[in-house]
Amino acid sequence: MANAVNKPEPEPAPGTESAEEQESQADRGRSVSKSHLVNRLNYLNFQDQTVLVSLRHEAYDDAISLRARPQPCAGERLDLVWAEIPSLKQLLKTYRFEYLLIADGRKYLVVNSELLTINEEGLSLLLPAACREFQARKIKRHPAREISVQLIQNGVTFDCQLVDFTPVSVRAAGSLRSAETLMWVNTESPVHLRLVRDGEVIYSGNFAIHSRQLSGKSCSFVLRQLNSNIQRYRTKKYRNARQQLVPSPNIVFEHPLIDKRVNLKMADISGTGFAVEEGEGDSVLMAGMMLPELKISFAHGFSLKCLAQVVSRNAAGGEEEGSVRCGLAILDMEIHDHVKLLSILHQVANRKSYVSAEVDLDELWDFFFETGFIYPGKYAHFQANKESIKETYAKLYTHTPQIARHFIYLDRGVILGHLAVVRFYPNSWLIHHHAARKSVSIKAGLAVLDQVSRYLNELESFAFAHLRYVYCYYRPDNKFPSRVFGGFAKKHQDQSSCSLDLFSYAFHHGTGERAGLPVPWEFGESSRFDVAELARFYRHVSGGVMMQAFELYPGGADPEDLAREYRALGFRKELYLYSLRKQGSLKAFFLVNCTDAGFNMAELTNCVTVMVLDEKVPVGFIESCLEEIARHYDGNEMPVLTYPFSYVEQNSIPYDKVYLLWVLDLQYSDDYLEYCEGLFRTGKKGA
Repeated sequence: MANAVNKPEPEPAPGTESAEEQESQADRGRSVSKSHLVNRLNYLNFQDQTVLVSLRHEAYDDAISLRARPQPCAGERLDLVWAEIPSLKQLLKTYRFEYLLIADGRKYLVVNSELLTINEEGLSLLLPAACREFQARKIKRHPAREISVQLIQNGVTFDCQLVDFTPVSVRAAGSLRSAETLMWVNTESPVHLRLVRDGEVIYSGNFAIHSRQLSGKSCSFVLRQLNSNIQRYRTKKYRNARQQLVPSPNIVFEHPLIDKRVNLKMADISGTGFAVEEGEGDSVLMAGMMLPELKISFAHGFSLKCLAQVVSRNAAGGEEEGSVRCGLAILDMEIHDHVKLLSILHQVANRKSYVSAEVDLDELWDFFFETGFIYPGKYAHFQANKESIKETYAKLYTHTPQIARHFIYLDRGVILGHLAVVRFYPNSWLIHHHAARKSVSIKAGLAVLDQVSRYLNELESFAFAHLRYVYCYYRPDNKFPSRVFGGFAKKHQDQSSCSLDLFSYAFHHGTGERAGLPVPWEFGESSRFDVAELARFYRHVSGGVMMQAFELYPGGADPEDLAREYRALGFRKELYLYSLRKQGSLKAFFLVNCTDAGFNMAELTNCVTVMVLDEKVPVGFIESCLEEIARHYDGNEMPVLTYPFSYVEQNSIPYDKVYLLWVLDLQYSDDYLEYCEGLFRTGKKGA
């Protein structure tokens, strides 16, 4: 016997109601012309889809529906072929044709036709002058395409296939391994649903069981979604404003559940996500669903790709009655594409603010010298390498590599403010090169710092940004960073999330003579134990965040991955770890960073950081180790940072400058942004 098809849940199938109910439905239906009906039938034939043929039992008033494929129709006679051809001979003796049902997931047409012929191959109908269209459901149900479903409830698992879905409910069906499995499913309790396509999880979440149907070893569930909003990232007080772009871009994607291309107008967007609106009746976005390969399309030929997830679905409200507003979070994106997106958004927020824009390098160098950022003493140290430094900056400012960003406040072609950040450790970015033309406006210096704060806030949640910590070096007598960075650290008063550590800065002038160390002292490459011992020492004397930011702990990220990225972009990035030990006990640790000259103009990325664990270590032994390390550097001047500063003071070691190292764990970005909000507001009032 042919497979009978029940009308999709939750509404009863036409023909299963009483005569009075059918009459009432007919009164509510809308009349549809024959021409519309014929066009619909030919579309279904073109798409190789089926319609439902309703049959009623001669004696028992029992109705079933069989699937049939409509043949090309000219307008009078309709021929249909059964979609499945089992033995229908006995069934057709006891059932009579009642009507034709054409459903599109939201509405259905009921066609009361005159039957011309019916047999085991198919049937022929004479089409009426008009038929009736009924509203089956508020939201269209879409047939699914090859989606595996896993229902889990308290240790019980039911594997099946997705039949169809709406953004608020799904229908899944499959075969039972045993009847006991079904008996274990409590229909009054939620189930956890996983939708999988080609091995990739498209959705997971909790659903309530609306209904369950069992037929032999086959079972189907209609499930209702319990939550239309999910929390993808941690709650943040400071979220960057969503911008309404003109013209507004569209999002374009292949729907993962129904293999249909969707094109929706974007309502607003930020660097972390965006919102779209769709008609409720035809909506396709389910909260929690993953959308791989989504395109943000600004215009023909310009689009940005990302992996997104629908995180909310709510009534649009306002004048848009019958619409739903869906929020989507960006989960992954190619870093260059994300920079392009942020460049657009920062321009919308402030037309003078630019992110990694192309720069006239002559204008940039003029800016650095005029603002005093490159002062005579600093220039004296790198003027011998000025040609190679120019080449380095040409690559940094024209190729926008993923390891560096620059922020510029530009007015009528003139650079008024500048700040740069560079990814120098696997998950940490260095803030440097902050300068502004104060003679023009104090706003420029504040504007680029505000830009960076908003930029970091937007990227902090993304794994592809490799952004867990941000840090900078500044001199204590420099008022601006002392207020912005030092001021926050002192107000925050939590060294474990925002730390300040004092270093001396000097140049080691190599002699080329490498004096050996007396027994039992030894100098060599650091071991994992040395790194762990350093972390214990730093935790004891500081309690700060430097070890985590610099990945100086056992099991940290492999620095060679970042070094390879630098080399692929044409930059030098080398890291060496050395230890000074006495009878195996760690006495001093040397963090040796080697980069292109001028990568940081104060050479803070191309220097040695000495961490002295035992302040009784003779200064001469430290000098002997530095002589050995100097082979990694060109020239006879090697920048050296020394910590703790008390070792320098106690031993009266000469130094050129003092630097404070400020490190912020970006999990505490809300606290920092709250502090900056008040600071910037005060600064702008005085501008």
